[in-house]
Amino acid sequence: MITYELMLMLRVMPKPECKQVLRRIADHIFHKGGFIRKLDNMGTRDMPHKVSSHGIVYKQASYFLYEFNIPPSSVDYLLDEYKRDVDIIRPNIFKKKKLEQFECTLHEECLPPPYRKDVLDLMADSKKHEKPKFKYNSGLDYYPFQK
Repeated sequence: MITYELMLMLRVMPKPECKQVLRRIADHIFHKGGFIRKLDNMGTRDMPHKVSSHGIVYKQASYFLYEFNIPPSSVDYLLDEYKRDVDIIRPNIFKKKKLEQFECTLHEECLPPPYRKDVLDLMADSKKHEKPKFKYNSGLDYYPFQK
């Protein structure tokens, strides 16, 4: 199954009501054969702009982030259910990207520039593309034009 993130903006409400809403959201995920990996409470804060949802204008919201696995065919159903819920101001479901593995090169980057491999490669490359120096083939022992 694919890992998804559900970013929710809930209306500001007391903790017991908020708990019921979060439980209802989790039940929808479980009902569709998914399981929850993580639930983060991002806190209650002012919204960047006013948002109208279900006929009410909101200026503040409680932010929550669910990380869950579910079959891809169930994502549209969940989004439809959450958009109809009056306690949810704005639901967004995103596919979570896998982190790419990389090799740490901190020990090389801490070296002084003349000893770094990438700097040495640049210096070697610049020597390959050196311009040929101009040779004065005038036959005179001095340069007749002023420099």
